[in-house]
Amino acid sequence: MMQLGRFQLDIVSGGRYSIDGGTMFGVVPKVLWSRVFPCDEKNNIRQETNCVLLRDDSRTVLIDTGYGSKLSEKQRKIFESEDGDPLLRNLRAVGVEPEDVDAVVFSHLHFDHAGGATRLNESGDLTPTFPNAEYIVQRREWVTATAEYPELRGVYPQENLLPLRESGQLRLVDGNVELMPGLHAWVTGGHTQAHSAVVIEGEGETAIYLGDLCPSTRHLPVFWGMGYDVDMLQLRRKKAEVLGKVADDGWLALFDHDPDVATARLVRDAKRDFSVK
Repeated sequence: MMQLGRFQLDIVSGGRYSIDGGTMFGVVPKVLWSRVFPCDEKNNIRQETNCVLLRDDSRTVLIDTGYGSKLSEKQRKIFESEDGDPLLRNLRAVGVEPEDVDAVVFSHLHFDHAGGATRLNESGDLTPTFPNAEYIVQRREWVTATAEYPELRGVYPQENLLPLRESGQLRLVDGNVELMPGLHAWVTGGHTQAHSAVVIEGEGETAIYLGDLCPSTRHLPVFWGMGYDVDMLQLRRKKAEVLGKVADDGWLALFDHDPDVATARLVRDAKRDFSVK
């Protein structure tokens, strides 16, 4: 827990899992990425889903929701994911019940960021996990995620998304906008067409949730992206811009998938572009 102006900020895990290291580093050769992120005998590396919980006197806001509780047994085995609902378990550990959350902000809608947005109730029906929350996402991201393109079905399961629209809790936004006082969307693209970082402004202090623009401290070199990135050129350009702002202005960087470092200050680095201060 840390204080960021009027916000109390907690990093809350939406569940750890394992994934093929090659998918997390795309065109980066294994001989390079494995030096900073060793893999197991199956080529897997451990990943975190570092969701951000923000609380002030009037609101409780969650940024991203992890993979949730709806993965099949086969998927749980493949990803070596946690049982049950790790996000709700970890929210309760810091005193937050699902009914307490007023807003959920998404960086994007891939399953490991939006899976916890919905769950199965006692009757086996899909329902929003946070019954009193407004769910906020970029309109272009929503349109892509719900288009059911065959190529994207694996990363955008519709059961994570459609109940949000059906419940009337969905709010679509366009571009770099103020989401609510103290929170701004910064559309970066790159990872997905409308991927957004989330800028959190406290009194005299700023933090940024980078999402999958830069998912871990091992991805700080500008040219190091992921196999899932839809626009590598856009990602590299925007990553240099955003991380430069973070380093030069002393912002706090929040990393979504790093299993060891959830928050850090950055400095420019002649060898790796940027490094942890």
